[in-house]
Amino acid sequence: MTLTIEDLIIPVKLSSNRKTMQLTVDRDSSLLLTAPPTVTKDKLEGFVRSKLSWIYQKLAEKSLMQKTIRPKQFIQGEGFLYLGRSYRLNLVDEQIVPFKFHQGRFHLSITNANDARKLFIDWYSSKGLNWLTAKANEFKNRLGVEYSSLKVRDLGYRWGSCGKNQTLYFHWKTILLPAKIAEYVVVHELSHLIEPSHSAEFWLCVERAMPDYKERKQWLAEHGMEVEGL
Repeated sequence: MTLTIEDLIIPVKLSSNRKTMQLTVDRDSSLLLTAPPTVTKDKLEGFVRSKLSWIYQKLAEKSLMQKTIRPKQFIQGEGFLYLGRSYRLNLVDEQIVPFKFHQGRFHLSITNANDARKLFIDWYSSKGLNWLTAKANEFKNRLGVEYSSLKVRDLGYRWGSCGKNQTLYFHWKTILLPAKIAEYVVVHELSHLIEPSHSAEFWLCVERAMPDYKERKQWLAEHGMEVEGL
């Protein structure tokens, strides 16, 4: 089902796991309304109309953020994030490997400059897999859950996902976030092993493992797009 209200096109996801309606604005400015299957179309439209001011404010904020994000250039001295800190890129004439992180700098062989983005993503994915696995193993004990495997890949506009067979997926860009924020992403997905939807019970699970999750969640909502420039 899709609602069209004013100039907004809003997909509707009906879920038996939900008891209330929830409207989200994703990082790409797409909207999604999740609701119990028993809610009528009139109530769905009324709920959206009550949120119009909030929707347009969020869309304006994301539009401004997208305009201010400068795509990275793989040039000498450019800064690249790793766990929330910016490290400079050093272009070198010769080195044994095409790309490495050493003594607080990224080092890229000039002969491999055309593959720079892929080399960065491969490095982030490798580091992310190790770091996120360690954090998942740490926080799973607080939540009393088990996951079957953890994978790092490009998830588009999602930071993470809890898939079938208790598999956890994380975007490779998660490793660019500050450590405390990346930890929140981990706890968020681990909590979905207990509660699939974003219900009150779900947020209680998150809070038990991470009492200050609201501050971390807010930071991610406000600043998460700042890592989009690669």
